[in-house]
Amino acid sequence: MILGSTSPRRQNLLRDAGVEFVVIESGTAENSLPGEAAGDFALRMAREKALEVSRNAPDDLVLAADTVVEIDGDILGKPEGPAQAHAMLRRLSGHTHTVITAFALARQNAIVESTSIRSRVSFRELTDDEIDAYIASGEPFDKAGGYGIQAKGADFIVRVDGSYTNVMGLPVDEVLAALRHQGVI
Repeated sequence: MILGSTSPRRQNLLRDAGVEFVVIESGTAENSLPGEAAGDFALRMAREKALEVSRNAPDDLVLAADTVVEIDGDILGKPEGPAQAHAMLRRLSGHTHTVITAFALARQNAIVESTSIRSRVSFRELTDDEIDAYIASGEPFDKAGGYGIQAKGADFIVRVDGSYTNVMGLPVDEVLAALRHQGVI
């Protein structure tokens, strides 16, 4: 099996679940379309990534995923710098948002399974000093919404409704079920 993602979190989650894989990055540009809903965007990205990798390895099963944070209808991707990370965390402070991770499985240049999973995450109120210290740690920059639930960002969270691993970037239970369905595990 091929994982079409260089995300260390996705790799660790799969390894911890006992799944063997090799990594091939898709290189797919992640740009939303005008008016595209967060769930539709994540699912389209997961499918495009899986298909891109499958073109070069058609006989292998390819797993690709995409995670987005949605708040008030807006998509929060990965922050491009400290100011954007600060704005994202300020916006999440004291509010509940949705984390959507979509994943797709491709084989023979075709999608064989795909779905998206939603989790609701509630943040406590954050101070500017807390946000600045978190940004200084470097943690926000490769994560949708600018935080990681599995590390220092966990301190900001007061409640998770839904899959914890989904918020990390891969809904493990659902992915394992799909891999079993495809005969990989």
